[in-house]
Amino acid sequence: MKAVTPQDPYAALRYSDFRFYISNTFLFSATILIQEVIVAYELYKMTHDPLALGLIGLAEVIPFIITSLFGGYVADQKNKISIMHISIVVIILGSIILYTVFQPGIYNSLTQGQHLAAVYSVFGLIGFAKGFYSPASSSLKPYLVPRAIYANSSTWSSSFWQAGSITGPAFAGFLYAYAGFTNTLLIVVANFILCWFLLGMIKTRPEIVKITTPIIESLKEGFRFVFKTRIVLYAISLDLFSVLFGGVIALLPIYAEDILKVGPEGLGLLRAAPSIGSLLTMLAMAFFPPTHNAWRNMLIAVAGFGAFTILFALSTNFLLSCAALFATGVCDSVSVIVRQTILQIYPPDEMRGRIAAVNGIFVSSSNELGAFESGVLAKAFGTVPSVIMGGVLTIGVVSWIYLRSKDLFSVRLS
Repeated sequence: MKAVTPQDPYAALRYSDFRFYISNTFLFSATILIQEVIVAYELYKMTHDPLALGLIGLAEVIPFIITSLFGGYVADQKNKISIMHISIVVIILGSIILYTVFQPGIYNSLTQGQHLAAVYSVFGLIGFAKGFYSPASSSLKPYLVPRAIYANSSTWSSSFWQAGSITGPAFAGFLYAYAGFTNTLLIVVANFILCWFLLGMIKTRPEIVKITTPIIESLKEGFRFVFKTRIVLYAISLDLFSVLFGGVIALLPIYAEDILKVGPEGLGLLRAAPSIGSLLTMLAMAFFPPTHNAWRNMLIAVAGFGAFTILFALSTNFLLSCAALFATGVCDSVSVIVRQTILQIYPPDEMRGRIAAVNGIFVSSSNELGAFESGVLAKAFGTVPSVIMGGVLTIGVVSWIYLRSKDLFSVRLS
């Protein structure tokens, strides 16, 4: 292999195991989102209740939080790819159950409450599986490339994740409209099976270091590391609160159906717009990484995320709404690259699973908690006021962290 350098924009892509990893990342993120989008739209058509959308996130996040720390502990001691394989099998089982409960014979035999309970139970099962999958996946990535190109690998892995986030929602709307809801669920199952095979192509097997400390003490070590390493704590906190308060994704079915009146096809475009912005920005950052003035860039990006969220909330024009969501994706991409690079550089190898689990609880779960928070606020105050409140709170959090972290402006990650 030709020698790679940190200046090579394609450095991480020159490693075959990393290519299989990001291919799985792309397909997994796309498929998860296809399923979430079509189920959310179906539930909103069934109930016309924004809280029903928020409860999808809550149903998934509770088991994720409960299992994630233990999942990180397991990831530090077991074969990471085996953990991911088992998790995908569980997710496939959940998708098959979803397909079954929407079959006409079963659908018509259930009350609306029973049907909702079945759907939320499946998302709970998926959250349980992701509690093991996420820390195993995050802690595997640093072993696939040399340390010198961690920033480059973060850019490419995030780009492929965002590419999946674009194609998933965009295809979801069209698949729902033209293939039908249940046929799309079958496509979801097939995609997850392909993910399983892609993971099996990865040959790297990180050395397993047995943890001798008791499990509770071992889990505490992960939290202690995060809270004593300020740049890690603040980076996680920024993403946590921006997604928790500023996220509007869970409410997009309401915007598509009631405010913008663009139907499932428009929903797919709205859902894809932030990821298009993220992907294009991340591809640019492979050549112009944001890690030179990392902390300044992250603060500006999260503040911009809040500002464009407010613009989206106020818009009644479909194109302007798409543009505002596109801009939130641009801002989010900078934040993601900086945070992922920090999380690859600072944790020691023997703690990567537990640190990834803590990050998952604070950041990954904030997507689902944010969905629940959005649904509750939308039901209480209305859809548009709740989104405006989220954007304002995001900007407030950035201002508070800025005042406490001025010394981090000198940090360089490249």
